[in-house]
Amino acid sequence: MRALTEEETKTLFSKLANYTGRSLNNLIQPPSDSDSGERYVFRLHASRVYYMKLAIANLATSIARDNLLSLGTCLGKFTKTGKFRLHITALDIIAPHARYKVWIKPNGEMPFLYGGNIVKAHIGRWSEDCPEHQGVVVFSMDDKPLGFGVTARSTAETRRLEPTGITVFRQADVGEYLREEDTLFTTS
Repeated sequence: MRALTEEETKTLFSKLANYTGRSLNNLIQPPSDSDSGERYVFRLHASRVYYMKLAIANLATSIARDNLLSLGTCLGKFTKTGKFRLHITALDIIAPHARYKVWIKPNGEMPFLYGGNIVKAHIGRWSEDCPEHQGVVVFSMDDKPLGFGVTARSTAETRRLEPTGITVFRQADVGEYLREEDTLFTTS
């Protein structure tokens, strides 16, 4: 397990900023009014990026790399081409800090959780002034995070769209825990 290089950090932060916006700073250094002044760090292990407290990362240095499987919350992994892909395990980290949000109706939850994109007919609410190709976190109508994706159209264009038009492209959803349970946490 090692710290990220400057290039890896830049790639990771640009991907996270697509979903969180300016509140990305709160992931690293919690606000001063929070009860713990603990600092959080990102660490790379076997091409996967983990998010954890600095104290835990320091303790992990005493464990051999071959014996260490996972530590902290897995945010995603770097591909062989150097791009970063967020995993569904990052949802609990990015959901509270999301800049743009989409709430889907109960009749749209199952198609989304089975891996489908979100159509206009399934949208209950949407954050105002959301641009095209922007990262959004998808919530159910009772504010439970279900996944995240990228907008296909801006908020203004979506209002003029037919009900069957795709508005959000799915990137990850909580249904992946069941659909990909064999490969989601593998280390090879």
